[in-house]
Amino acid sequence: MFDFASVVDRHGTWCTQWDYVADRFGAADLLPFTISDMDFATAPCITDALTQRINHGVFGYSRWKNDEFLAAVAHWFQQRFACPIDTDTLVYGPSVIYMVSELIRQWSQADDGIVVHTPAYDAFYKAIEGNKRILVPVALNKEADGWQCDMAALEAALAEPQNKILLLCSPHNPTGKVWTREELTQMAQLCERHNVKVISDEIHMDMVWSGHQHIPWCAVAEGPWALLTSGSKSFNIPALTGAYGLIGDEASRSAYLDALKGRDGLSSPSVLALVAHIAAYQQGEPWLDALRAYLEANLSYVATELNAAFPQLNWQPPQASYLAWIDLRPLNIDDRALQKALIEEQKVAIMPGYTYGPEGTGFVRLNAGCPRSKLEQGVQRLIAGIRSLG
Repeated sequence: MFDFASVVDRHGTWCTQWDYVADRFGAADLLPFTISDMDFATAPCITDALTQRINHGVFGYSRWKNDEFLAAVAHWFQQRFACPIDTDTLVYGPSVIYMVSELIRQWSQADDGIVVHTPAYDAFYKAIEGNKRILVPVALNKEADGWQCDMAALEAALAEPQNKILLLCSPHNPTGKVWTREELTQMAQLCERHNVKVISDEIHMDMVWSGHQHIPWCAVAEGPWALLTSGSKSFNIPALTGAYGLIGDEASRSAYLDALKGRDGLSSPSVLALVAHIAAYQQGEPWLDALRAYLEANLSYVATELNAAFPQLNWQPPQASYLAWIDLRPLNIDDRALQKALIEEQKVAIMPGYTYGPEGTGFVRLNAGCPRSKLEQGVQRLIAGIRSLG
């Protein structure tokens, strides 16, 4: 029913991944597998809804707190996660990272610690450091059965009185780890015990693969918490802007909304983002399920090709997200030498693992959210780049 194989030319559309690849990689003629948007057109139900709204022709100030939007979000959480939500706890924001930053400002002071599992999404580092807080890393450990958190190390970090917030990424970017209910419950109990507030970034919640289940933080939460997310990754609509969240306690929710409206003047959202989210959550499930099947097959292709070329890698697809977090440490190659080969010889842009902190050394992150024909080129160029260093 849906076509994910056809290539959509994104050149000349002010596209960060394609038109501005030189900003990060120093060359403009690269095939990009970089930031986490996809090369697919969004769901037809979304473009239909947007077209209808555009044809109305009036784009005045709007309100996010409307019955259609609240009902769409509640429907999605119930339908996809069997998780009822209280829509009175729902808030809006221009992006998940804006919301993360605002809650960091509300729930901590300058020089306080923010606990983060590492390697970490690079925007977490920027949000924490930009708000003059200290990132407190708790490294995830790669084990035979996947990425694991040392709960004793996590508790030691949470027990430090200057550490005020756990900034959780669920599912985790870049490793693709899906937190189990048992892990989330244990983290919630530890945070409650040590009076640590929780901000859970769940923007990849819809991209969890077979055999795993996303558990929203609100299903296990204790103490003050916020769950922040968006349909932007799932339905490839980040340029429309728009995110939303659930904030558990009324005082924090009111303070957040006061800052959004009063200090920052952001109370009128993009009406097209509202239209897109409502359409996605009410009608987009068949498209998303077809996309998920395509992406899961893409990740299987990456595994097959990499392991055929380098059996010692034994690379396994992530539990979640279309971002292939590839451990190249068994090959004992130099990260920067590999980047030089990929950029200058293979003409491909793949994110180096050290972008996500020192724990990412020896990894690359390849965005598999694209037609298979493009992915084939990227994987073969990665293999060629690695072999050129041998």
